[in-house]
Amino acid sequence: MNTFLKNLGLLLVVIGAVILIVCFSTGNVNDNVFLISGIGSIIVGIIAYIILNKQVA
Repeated sequence: MNTFLKNLGLLLVVIGAVILIVCFSTGNVNDNVFLISGIGSIIVGIIAYIILNKQVA
């Protein structure tokens, strides 16, 4: 379980990057819902990565 928690932030960053890559490759860059969900996932992932790696030793 600790391994999953340590990698949860990194997983969210990768999911956010995949969302943004798919939006760009399909030409759907004017739809704010996908763009905000992608960047939101990246930001939450970075914050989770920092906090969880400090707490889980």
